[in-house]
Amino acid sequence: MNLKYDVVIVGGGVAGISCAYNCAKKKLRTLLVEKENYLGGDVTGALVVPVMKNNNSNINCDFYNVLVNYAKKFDSQITYSDGNTGWFNPILIKNVFDQMLKNVGADILFESVPVNFKKNENFIEKVNFSFEALSLPIVSKYFVDATGNAELSKLLNCEFWSDTQMTQPPSLRFIVSGVDLESLANFLEEIDSDKNVTTTYRIDSQIHLSTAYTWDTNKKWALAPYFEKAVKEGVLKDTDRAYFQIFTIAGMANSVAFNCPRIQNYDKNNPIESSNAIIEARASIYRIYNFVKNYIPGFENSYISNIAPKIGKRETKRVKCKYDYTINDLLEQKQFDNPALVSDYPVDIHSDKKDGSTLHKVCSYMLPIESLKSKDYENLYIIGKIAGTDFKSQAALRVQSSCMSMGEAVAKDIFQNC
Repeated sequence: MNLKYDVVIVGGGVAGISCAYNCAKKKLRTLLVEKENYLGGDVTGALVVPVMKNNNSNINCDFYNVLVNYAKKFDSQITYSDGNTGWFNPILIKNVFDQMLKNVGADILFESVPVNFKKNENFIEKVNFSFEALSLPIVSKYFVDATGNAELSKLLNCEFWSDTQMTQPPSLRFIVSGVDLESLANFLEEIDSDKNVTTTYRIDSQIHLSTAYTWDTNKKWALAPYFEKAVKEGVLKDTDRAYFQIFTIAGMANSVAFNCPRIQNYDKNNPIESSNAIIEARASIYRIYNFVKNYIPGFENSYISNIAPKIGKRETKRVKCKYDYTINDLLEQKQFDNPALVSDYPVDIHSDKKDGSTLHKVCSYMLPIESLKSKDYENLYIIGKIAGTDFKSQAALRVQSSCMSMGEAVAKDIFQNC
């Protein structure tokens, strides 16, 4: 028995969810396939919150605005002091994504991965998915690879970019609860007046805040003396302080999300080495926790309440598409007839080397829909951080808001062609 759809999206991160939502809303027969048993990708699995603030004039952002309104109903969203509406609760938002897709009639297939396929020249006719002991053959007019590591495109033997040997270290995030946010906010306000780094904000009687520190020397960090002392006293390893960033969480009073540690020595071409790097990252989490508990006011009675079950990868394999989008297109603000999105998020390249990271602010730029259309197949789209871009432009386009816009743009393109 073949299951038949107009569009099958593989990968239930925010790009895939956005695409599925918009396809189903347009009454296309839509299936979203996800290898885990929940939606959200890095948001929910890797605890990547909040959504980084982006250009308010962005096109194809209807899905994002609907998501914000849905999340409010589940007490899993706040709007921060800078106007960023993307401060979500990574736990509760799993339910939000479920309800959004079911309400527009999209089918969801959990715990399934693509295993083989049938094609006719440069058209995909069918993809077989593995679920438990079952093999599910699914026929569709269009397929969308929204997986964070290009699982479908690798199966289909698509061509990939090979433009650089550079890599960005992933992160392993965690949450600490039982935090006295009043004490923490007072401490941060006392030591740091730089509002580009540290902010505190009260929303409905709850304190929200954010602060950061890195071991890079191109900026003066208010937290630097505390990290340096902890390294000197053996509480932290030097690499534990490579990158430190914390945010409070919508709907989780007295909890703080940690955007760290960076996973050092992660080698995607060496599975054993990468596994050892993840083990060391979990050990680093415990050291960072002991650091904040003993050096930073507000954490005295806290505890680790969650460690992300998956790592947050900043970059992965990128698929060749009909238009090769490069950093020159971005920096030169090249105009396109069919833009999938407009963004002004900076070129944000993380490095595992001290003073090696880049944050290059840019003016508004476009990404064309042709950079989301596979070079190898006429009915295959590529969205999210695996889209058809070079390494440096991907470092700007990989953020969640842009990925949601990619999904929405592809849904519109599919609808026009169906």
